Amino acid sequence: MSRLPWRTTNRFELARKAVVVGISLLLFAISTSVFGDPAGPGPAGLASLETTQNAFRQIAKSILPTVVEVNVVDTVNAPPASPFQFNGRNLFQYFFGVPSPNDAKPNQPPQRQFQQRGLGSGIMVRQDGDKVYVLTNNHVAGDSTQTSIRLSDGRSFKASLVGKDPQRDLALVSFTSSERMPIAPLGDSNTLEVGDWVLAVGNPLGFESSITFGIVSAVGRQAQPGTDLGQFTDYIQTDAAINRGNSGGPLVNIHGEVVGINTWIASQTGGSIGLGFAIPINNATKAIDEFISKGRVDYGWLGVNVGNVAPSVQANLSGNVNGAFVYDVFRSSAADRAGIAPGDIITRVNDVNLTTSDGLVTQIGRLDPGKSIRLSVYRDGRTVNLTVTLGVRSADLAKQAKNLWPGMSVVNLTDEVRTQLNLPSGHGDVVIGNVESASPADTAGLKPGDIIRDVNGNRIRNVMEFYKAMNNTRSNEVMFRIYRQDTELLIGLVR
Repeated sequence: MSRLPWRTTNRFELARKAVVVGISLLLFAISTSVFGDPAGPGPAGLASLETTQNAFRQIAKSILPTVVEVNVVDTVNAPPASPFQFNGRNLFQYFFGVPSPNDAKPNQPPQRQFQQRGLGSGIMVRQDGDKVYVLTNNHVAGDSTQTSIRLSDGRSFKASLVGKDPQRDLALVSFTSSERMPIAPLGDSNTLEVGDWVLAVGNPLGFESSITFGIVSAVGRQAQPGTDLGQFTDYIQTDAAINRGNSGGPLVNIHGEVVGINTWIASQTGGSIGLGFAIPINNATKAIDEFISKGRVDYGWLGVNVGNVAPSVQANLSGNVNGAFVYDVFRSSAADRAGIAPGDIITRVNDVNLTTSDGLVTQIGRLDPGKSIRLSVYRDGRTVNLTVTLGVRSADLAKQAKNLWPGMSVVNLTDEVRTQLNLPSGHGDVVIGNVESASPADTAGLKPGDIIRDVNGNRIRNVMEFYKAMNNTRSNEVMFRIYRQDTELLIGLVR
């Protein structure tokens, strides 16, 4: 998308030139004061500092009117109290990553609901007629039951959700005004480099219209694994102070252009420690158009459940293989039609080599439905090249669990795993680690902790042997011989 017009763009150009000149003078003044004149910078040095200061003032005056305060009211469901809690989490989920048996019991007390108020920031990015569009984070306004926008001059407007995208943590809300609003100019985040100066703008901790200053500390950062952060984007890291309430506000370059959407911080205290992260604006420009045209963002979908290549799996491979390990394939998905199978390791997407499963998620998330891509897959000690035409990612993949094949993950039964799960020795070398609810494996009665001895009559000694035996059959049926609580069972799955 091209840069959006704004009637005060000339002010940004003047500010940009002033900052460039000011920086040069500032560096000269600093070098003079440090290396040339022990008495200090003198009048010339002070003049250069003042020039730089005035430049930043101009950027602040230009960008602040485009930044708004986003006030929300959310309806929050609080689960009933449970005796099986550890650090606020269900014990079974904390230690094993699977639901507790109590989670499935009927007649539990109903969840409690209460309203929770929140505050974030947003940026006015477009105006069509009397409708003004504000870009913010999904975690700020995506699930709000009431939203209002407060301008920098104190005026407030009721707002409504236009569209949201949890995968990139973006949301677009709108309010109505016949007055022409100042619209923030959007820059090109692809031009950012480590060391570039940036300003973070927003309403941290309720202190409206706050600006902090720093540099770009890194680019291309990934979301922390196991969090609810947007996974289909990379992040700009900055040491400009970002705190709660900054979410949804802009990260601005020295040209006065928005290059990022402030989103999260890494902190052990909840306060800024110089590790702030912003969504690159180039990841949001296309989303703005799609929010307005259809209320959502459509992503390409491969149709697999993946994870990193575990060290215990790596030990059974010929050579060091990195990428995304395929645990499950959705039947009739793009991956299924292309011949991808559980146990495959996807090592490359087009010209991009993968090192982790997050890399696959990010690469596929950047592509549109219907696009054909090239995949390299490691299978049975060799590389297979496939062409895949991506489908459309569903908003609720949990409803498609019945199509997930086989719907479970297995791990090598090491001494550590055996001790953790209190499993006996001498009954097999592979154990089921997780079973997806409503999947074929779940419907058939397979459970986490089941030790798999044979697949289709083949003795199983490690994870790779399990997947090879499961895939090497012309029949639609797969038979598992398992050991569970001093009992051997035969359980079959139909593709």
